[in-house]
Amino acid sequence: MASSSSSSSASNFQNPNKKKTLGLIANALKRKDSFRQFFAMSGIFLLSLRSLGQKYRLNDLQEDTASLKEEQKGLHDRMNHIKRSLLHEASLDSTGLFASRLHLLFGDDQ
Repeated sequence: MASSSSSSSASNFQNPNKKKTLGLIANALKRKDSFRQFFAMSGIFLLSLRSLGQKYRLNDLQEDTASLKEEQKGLHDRMNHIKRSLLHEASLDSTGLFASRLHLLFGDDQ
């Protein structure tokens, strides 16, 4: 009998505050409100990150649009310059065949 009482007191001495650890599911069921709040806040955080990513993507797309419009304007100006140069050269031709052919190609009604 002395040995059984000494072994129980020895186990209490080794870990007097020994508590049964709960599993994840049991802990979640015990603290439902805390887990609901955690999942709600996690969802809000993830939506905020997604929104921030979309904001930066939108800014990048606006910059791309501006640069494409600038490039389009440059190409349009270059095309008009080439057209004017060709028409000027064609006007120097004495036969007028080159000029008439260019007017047909460009769709001019001159």
